[in-house]
Amino acid sequence: MVFCVVADGTLKNFKTLPECDVAVFGFNGLGEVDYEKELKGVSDKFEDAARLSKAAGCGVLCGCYTKSRGVVRKSVSVADGGKLLGISDMNFVLDSEDYKSGAGLGVYSVGGYKIGLCIENDLLFPDAFKALALCGCNAVVVFMEEVKNILPALVIRTYSYLYGVPVIMCAGKTAFYSEVTGELATSSLPVSYFDVSTCPQYRKVTMRTKGLYNDFSEDY
Repeated sequence: MVFCVVADGTLKNFKTLPECDVAVFGFNGLGEVDYEKELKGVSDKFEDAARLSKAAGCGVLCGCYTKSRGVVRKSVSVADGGKLLGISDMNFVLDSEDYKSGAGLGVYSVGGYKIGLCIENDLLFPDAFKALALCGCNAVVVFMEEVKNILPALVIRTYSYLYGVPVIMCAGKTAFYSEVTGELATSSLPVSYFDVSTCPQYRKVTMRTKGLYNDFSEDY
C-alpha cells in the first residue's frame, strides 16, 4: 500500500498524482473551507479533492479548517473514486483553543483498505488510537499543523508498536512513517512516498486473574 504525502503544497497545485493508493495533504491542502459557501456553490474545495481522487485513481485525504456559522474545526476530508466519502473533525480541544470539538472516530474504506484518521490533539489520547486499531484499520493517518518537539514522533512509534498498526503522519512540512516494529522514517521533501505493509502481525497473550469462578453448583 503506497502513501503519497504532500507536506508542502496545496491541492490546487495538482491535476493528478503519480501512482499511489492514498494521497495525504496537510492542513494547507484545502486551507479554510466554509460549509455555507460550499453548499451555495461559491467555492468547490471538497469537489476539487473528489476530482483529484478520480483523476489520480487514488484516495485523497486533505487536512482543512472547516467553518460553519462562525464555528471552526480542524478537519480532514476523505475522497475516493471521484466521491467525497466524508469529513471528520478533531475530537479533543485543549484549554482555550479556538476550535470546536467533533464527535466519533474517522474510519473510511479507501481503495479497498480501512484507513483511520487521527487529527492533531487526538494523538494525545491513546484510547482513541487503540479503538482505531481494534476497528481493524490497515493504517492510521495523523494530521498535525506542525511539529514543535520530538514527542509526536515518539508517540506514533509507540502506538504503531503497541497496537500493530502502521502510522503515517503529515506534520507541517515533514512527513513521518512508523512501522509496526517501531522503526521510524522521516522526510522533509515536499512530496514523499511510503510503501506501507498492511500484513497484520499477531501474538498470543495470556494472563491470570482473580474472580470469574467457574465451579457453579446447580442451585444457581
